[in-house]
Amino acid sequence: MVHMRHRGPDEPGIWHGSGQDGNVLFGFNRLSIIDIAHSHQPLRWGPAETPDRYVLVFNGEIYNYLELRDVLRSEHGAVFATEGDGEAILAAYHFWGADALHRLRGMFAFAIWDTVERELFCARDPFGIKPLFMATGPGGTALGSEKKCLLDLVEQLGIGTELDLRALQHYTTLQYVPEPESLHTEIRRLESGSYARIAPGQEPRVTRYFPARFDVTPFTRTTRQSRYDEITEVLSDSVAKHMRADVTVGSFLSGGIDSTAIAALAIRHNPKLITFTTGFERQGYSEIDVAVESAQAIGARHVVKVVSQEEFVSALPEIVWYLDDPVADPSLVPLYFVAREARKHVKVVLSGEGADELFGGYTIYREPLSLKPFDYLPGALRRGAARLSAAIPDGVRGKSLLHRGSMTLEQRYYGNARSFDDEQLRAVLPHYRPEWGHQDVTAALYERCAGWDPVARMQYVDLFTWLRGDILVKADKMTMANSLELRVPFLDPEVFKVASRLPYQEKITRETTKYALRRALEPIVPAHVLHRTKLGFPVPIRHWFVDGLLHDWAREMLATTQAGHLIDVPAVGRMLTEHAAGISDHSRRLWTVLIFMLWHAIFVEQSVRPQIQEPHYPVQL
Repeated sequence: MVHMRHRGPDEPGIWHGSGQDGNVLFGFNRLSIIDIAHSHQPLRWGPAETPDRYVLVFNGEIYNYLELRDVLRSEHGAVFATEGDGEAILAAYHFWGADALHRLRGMFAFAIWDTVERELFCARDPFGIKPLFMATGPGGTALGSEKKCLLDLVEQLGIGTELDLRALQHYTTLQYVPEPESLHTEIRRLESGSYARIAPGQEPRVTRYFPARFDVTPFTRTTRQSRYDEITEVLSDSVAKHMRADVTVGSFLSGGIDSTAIAALAIRHNPKLITFTTGFERQGYSEIDVAVESAQAIGARHVVKVVSQEEFVSALPEIVWYLDDPVADPSLVPLYFVAREARKHVKVVLSGEGADELFGGYTIYREPLSLKPFDYLPGALRRGAARLSAAIPDGVRGKSLLHRGSMTLEQRYYGNARSFDDEQLRAVLPHYRPEWGHQDVTAALYERCAGWDPVARMQYVDLFTWLRGDILVKADKMTMANSLELRVPFLDPEVFKVASRLPYQEKITRETTKYALRRALEPIVPAHVLHRTKLGFPVPIRHWFVDGLLHDWAREMLATTQAGHLIDVPAVGRMLTEHAAGISDHSRRLWTVLIFMLWHAIFVEQSVRPQIQEPHYPVQL
């Protein structure tokens, strides 16, 4: 628990079973958001005949807990001793079993011990907003919100600490470790939208309860405007429920439409809303000016954090320690700093993650439109296009179009991140295996969405790879590192129901992305943001790897790493030299392997020891 005080600095709690439950131990660190004076965890609840039947540890929030409590009281006579959402989970599980998961609107990873059935039931929210690591060995099963805590228990559990070479190759390809893997072979993650039942002495039995279909029933409303109104209504309701808290709620605000929409809806419930943004001094790597204009337009007080290269480099060991497994997304560094700044003012922030995956926001989703003529080519002509593209010199106009058009969607698309292709992987991974390529991760996903339109299939792949492997990991880890709770109103089951019914023509056009969402948000979002080109979150590592502190840091990592049996260090050194000389832009590939080397130095070599100052109890805001 000491390694997770940052996730819950307000209050520690322990429950140790007795008698036949003597081998069950729950520990919890609480970040008090709802029902601060009560709802202590581990939380006990049960019906009148067995009042302490269940024990709960629960990370997250259930936003419709008030409605659930009313239903449980009226339909089942449930009695509650607190005003929080934890008892709503336990009562719902008692009366509805695993079906209760379909009624929860929230983000969660929880575990329930049933003292009567002597079974552990644990579950994660539909999208994987909150993490849950699991390890099972001869000494039993352990669960935790962070992997580092399970690594402390390897001797007691009798599990190994071998690195997973397959997961390492997946990471190097994708820039994150895809679920359910971790970089340790015997520590896995419970997947998003799944639950597990664990009986003493048995392996977990995992079931998926959230299939995330994008081809469900069409809209009942007939006109296009009524569809846009339905999007506005469900998103407004989601934001209203995400504002429920007994502490101050703020909002992250970038230059994009998603976070601006959330902030504009949030301020209706809190006229004193504080918004937060971050950026860099280097021109072209900041959306601060746009965010400031947006905050003024909606009437929010705005706080800005500018991150220097010195801060960026010095924080890397601490940030990678908080990550547990490496994520090679440079934008998580400024996210860490803006979260730290926000925690000085608020305890909860809203953010816009998930809108792109649900409503079709990535530019790459427009690719099927440009490649549609290739759909009509027979296989022989497609193979000819592939041979022709291979013969065309790099940099010649049309080469990339021919190459991508010659491939099927399953072959060419594996999410938003493309750190290394197969040829580049062979150059840096001594243990490279072709069967561990991206299709090793995506094949089963494509099989589950066979027959859908190509945009829906790309969304589906991103929902189970990029979103939960990169976007939500960095959001959770970087905010919780600062004892700040991040809430994502787009990733709500009711919002998903509406988004999943959109045909692809309402998501992407030749001119824009998120078409229906933009139309729905016209009355809400300031005009200067509504049709602004998506920028993402650019970080100037391409420039910083040329010279200066980041280049020096990279040279030091290459000179001191003990991961040479896992990464071809001389090959990476040549990449850095080429990049610094302006021969090729290797910045994203360099970042990917260097972050792994830093992770290896912290968690394997233990040659780098981050200066972590875990908070002491109590800390309130």
